[in-house]
Amino acid sequence: MYILGLNAYHGDSSAALLKNGELICAFEEERFTRFKHWAGFPALSIKACLDDEKITLADVSYITIGRDPGAHRMKKIKRVLTGKANFSWLLERFKNSRKVASLEEEFKRYFKEVPPDLAGRIVNVEHHRSHLASAFFASPFKEAALLSIDGFGDFSSCMVATGNQSTINVYNQVLFPHSIGVFYTAFTQYLGFPHYGDEYKVMGLAPYGSPSYVNDLRQILKTTNDGLFELNLDYFTHHTEGVKTLILEKNDPSHNRVFSTVMEDKFGKSRQKGEELTQYHRDLAASVQKVTEETIFHLLNHLQQKTGMKEVCIAGGVAQNSVANGKITRNTPFEKVYIPSAGHDAGIAAGSAMYHYHHTLQKERVKPVYSAYTGSHFSNEQIEAFLKEKNIKYTRLSDDELYDKVTDSIINGGVIGWFQGRAEFGPRALGGRSIIADPRRVDAKDLLNSKIKRRESFRPFAPSILKEYVGEFFELTDEVPFMEKVFPIKKEKQALIPAVTHVDGTGRLQSVDAEVSPRYYRLIETFRKKTGIPVLLNTSFNENEPIVNTPAEALDCYLRTKMDILVLQNCIISR
Repeated sequence: MYILGLNAYHGDSSAALLKNGELICAFEEERFTRFKHWAGFPALSIKACLDDEKITLADVSYITIGRDPGAHRMKKIKRVLTGKANFSWLLERFKNSRKVASLEEEFKRYFKEVPPDLAGRIVNVEHHRSHLASAFFASPFKEAALLSIDGFGDFSSCMVATGNQSTINVYNQVLFPHSIGVFYTAFTQYLGFPHYGDEYKVMGLAPYGSPSYVNDLRQILKTTNDGLFELNLDYFTHHTEGVKTLILEKNDPSHNRVFSTVMEDKFGKSRQKGEELTQYHRDLAASVQKVTEETIFHLLNHLQQKTGMKEVCIAGGVAQNSVANGKITRNTPFEKVYIPSAGHDAGIAAGSAMYHYHHTLQKERVKPVYSAYTGSHFSNEQIEAFLKEKNIKYTRLSDDELYDKVTDSIINGGVIGWFQGRAEFGPRALGGRSIIADPRRVDAKDLLNSKIKRRESFRPFAPSILKEYVGEFFELTDEVPFMEKVFPIKKEKQALIPAVTHVDGTGRLQSVDAEVSPRYYRLIETFRKKTGIPVLLNTSFNENEPIVNTPAEALDCYLRTKMDILVLQNCIISR
C-alpha cells in the first residue's frame, strides 16, 4: 500500500511517500524551486516521490494532507462575528482553505494521468495531529507522551496527547490566538530578523546576552495552572489584523509584522535592518530564549505528571529549538526524547500519511526512523556524465583514496563541499549535502564565512561526532541523529574543538552512526585516525539559498564561492 503525504499551501511545502507504512522517500519543494520555505502545491516533490518508486498516481491508495479546512470552523467564524478579528482575516483563511479543498484540480493541472476516483483517495488530517504522528510513529517508543508546538495550524498552536502502539489520543490543545511560536516570531521581528524562519538567529544570538528581562517577558507569555499557556494579546496584532501572507500570489510564506506598538512602548523602538546589534538586543534574545524554555518545560512537566510516562515525542516549528531540546531531560522527568528530522512543517507530509496508516487504518507499527536520507540521489555515472557535458576537470577516486585525500585537505585548512548519497529531509545537513571543515581551527568560523556562508558572526557551526565518542566530548550521552539537540561540551574538550564550541560552551551535535551514515562515518573515522579527534565541523551545503539538491547546484555553489574541494560521490573537483 502506497500513501502519498503532502504539506501544501503552507510554509515548507513537501511530499512524502509511505510503502506499507515505511517512509521510503520525502522531498521539500524548496529544493526544486530554489526559493526558501516555498509554499504552495508541491508538484515537483510529488513527481519526485512517484519517479523514485517508479509508480503513478493510480498506484497510490491514499493522498493525505496535513491540513483540515473544517477544523474549528465555527470558532473562526465566531471570532469575526464577535468583533475579535476583521473580515479580511477570515477571507484569507477561507481562500487558503479553498486551495486545500481543491487538491483534485491541482493534480489535474500538473499531472497528465489522474485516476477518475482521485477525490475519494484524498484524506485531510489536522495539522497538529500530523505533527504528533510524524514524531510518535517514527519513534522507537510503543507508548509515549506527545507534544506539538508551533505558530499556528488549523487554528491551534499546541497539542498534547499520548501515543499507544497505533493510536494517538489527544486530550488538550491551545487554540488561536495564543501561541509560543508567535511569541518567538514577534521578538524575532522586533530584533531585526524579518524573514520567515529567522527564529534560529535569535536562538544563536541568545548565548551572547544575559536573561535580564525575563520578568517582563513572563507578563507577555504566561503559563497557566492547567499546564498550558496564554499570551498577553496587547503586545500582538495577529489576533485582530491576522497573519497576512503572500502564499497564494507568490508561494512565499513571509508575513506581516505580528508585534504591536505596545511592544515598542515597553521595550523601545524595534531594531531596523542594518542597525547595530547592541548588548540590549543580546540580553533581550537571551530572555526570549529563557522564557520560551520555561514554558516548554512547564508543558512537559505537566504532561509527564498527567501521563506518568518517561518517553516523549515532540514536533512542530518550536521543536526546532535545539537549545531547549537539549535541556529537556535535565529540566523534566522525561528520560528519552524523540524529535524527527523534519520537526517543522515539511514533516507533516510524512506525519499525515503516518497518521492515516496507523491511527485511522490501525496498521501495525513499522521500524523506527533514524535516517533522514530520503531525498535526491545520483550515481557516480550520472555525475561523471554531467561533469563531462560541462567540460569540468575531475578525478574519480576509489573509496580509500577519496577518504584519504579529503581528510588531508581538511587537516590542511581546506573547506569541502560534500555531496553524498541521498539528500536529507529536514532543515539540517547531516552528511549528505554538507560543507565540512576542521573543528580544531580557531579561525574556522571566519574562514567559512569569508569563503562561503557570509552569515552573521554570532551564529555557530555544528559538530558531527562518531556516536561512540559522544560521552567523551559532551556532558550528556544520547543518540542525536538529526542534530536536534544542543548539549554542553566538556570543559576539557572545548579547546580541542573551538570551531564547533559556541560562546556558552555548547554544541548542536549530530551523533553519526556507521549503519545509518556509512560514508560520512568513514570520513570522520579517517579524520579521527589522523588527528585523534572524532569530530568534523558540519554546515549545510548552500550559500543563502536552499540546500543544494543536484550536482549542478553543488557545482554552481562551488564555482561562485571559495570552497577548496567539491566531492560528488567519488568524483573530486579541486581548484
